[in-house]
Amino acid sequence: MEDENIQLANRTLNQERIKLNVGGKLFETTVSTIRSGGPESLLYALSNRPRDDRNPIFIDRDPEIFSVLLSLLRTNRLPSSARRFSKQELFDEAIFYGIEANLKSAISPPSFDGIDASIVANIRPTSDGVVSAFTAGDGDGSIWLAHGGQISCYDRNLIHDRTIRTHLEEITSIRRVWPEIAALGSDATSGLHYYNFSSGRHIGSSNWSDPNDPRIYKARVTAIADSPTSIFAAFECAHRENSVLVIDQSTLQITSELGRQLGSSAKSTVAGKLAWIPETSVLFGSSVTCGAFGYSGYVRLWDSRSGDVVWETNEPGSGRSSRFGDSFADVDVDVESMKLFKICSKSGDLGVADIRKLGDDPWVYLKDKNPGMGNTGRRGSGNIKIHCFRKQVLVGREGELEVWSRVEERENGVEESKDIGEDFYRRNYVDKAEDSERGIIKEIEGGGDRLFVSRENVEGIEVWETSKSSGAVSIL
Repeated sequence: MEDENIQLANRTLNQERIKLNVGGKLFETTVSTIRSGGPESLLYALSNRPRDDRNPIFIDRDPEIFSVLLSLLRTNRLPSSARRFSKQELFDEAIFYGIEANLKSAISPPSFDGIDASIVANIRPTSDGVVSAFTAGDGDGSIWLAHGGQISCYDRNLIHDRTIRTHLEEITSIRRVWPEIAALGSDATSGLHYYNFSSGRHIGSSNWSDPNDPRIYKARVTAIADSPTSIFAAFECAHRENSVLVIDQSTLQITSELGRQLGSSAKSTVAGKLAWIPETSVLFGSSVTCGAFGYSGYVRLWDSRSGDVVWETNEPGSGRSSRFGDSFADVDVDVESMKLFKICSKSGDLGVADIRKLGDDPWVYLKDKNPGMGNTGRRGSGNIKIHCFRKQVLVGREGELEVWSRVEERENGVEESKDIGEDFYRRNYVDKAEDSERGIIKEIEGGGDRLFVSRENVEGIEVWETSKSSGAVSIL
């Protein structure tokens, strides 16, 4: 009986009305509404005032923004009036009231779906508008932009946080290896360099050297990846000798070297792309070159513990490939689904291989059976970029952006086979016709629930998000 009385009293209290005087404007709501911000919020504390005190609680803050936040507490959505204020203004007030978590939830984009994505922002650095490299925050959708020798940080709300100046003239490789630390490389300066964003300080460098080989000096970084314990960097010397170095994250000391190569042929050029595959503790590396006789390159997988190559392919020239002569123009790895993807340089076809079933010729070439695409004809040659993100494959062809999404259907009550088939993925456009005219796609990278796209000689970075019915993203 006592428990029932307590529950009844709580329900009665939550349904009681409470008056707030914010900046001279009177608001009336229920106790349950202002408590929806959580027990740690200021509003929750104010709801515990004595019940016999009927005077409005005065809060010396902006009433117009409070009206937006009160609507958020009522509906878990932002009203259309929110567009009158910047994200920074809304967050400043939400932090004061202790309800920033509610605001973050409302404006965070939904899980990224390339079919339903659109450009929501174009981020331009504070100076030198053309971005030379960028790295996205994997979990929160923040992004760090390198422009010239500077790095500008934009937080999860795409608000400029800070800009630091480095000792490098131009940054061409960047990787966020800790929440506040970036690893940087430059085509013009040797070494891998680490900068702490919270202090803006240069905290160390890693350089490839070998006392027994005088050719190994002034090596520059071409690609960076990281695992929970290590940083991987591809280095190339002036005489084209190259290697991938493994660097301990805690000490920033070089611990081992993977696959030193002379760099005298397409099969031994420096890796231009690296990625860590956590499920197998394998490092993915690839290189693509284009010359008078077309594209050539390799894909290589190293066991990071032993340093051994566990699988590799060279195109053209290895394996019993049915696509001999149609070498890949770009390749990437989907670490979530454990698959390799390549774009053929002549046909423009998309090939996929299961990392767990690699062999001489593991590639399956996907068919485009989406009637909504029309007779577009996949194009090879030219500029083609590929990036795997959230079990989707994003492909940039010149200025066009398309997505291959996994088909997950049940036919006759039987789940689709897990083996890769020609109809395993379906192709759709991500962009509109006007989007494709913005310029040639230079780089694609996903982070959080956002996709970031840069284009050649175009200022800033495009931010793509999936729309949602609340409209919160478009409001802000």
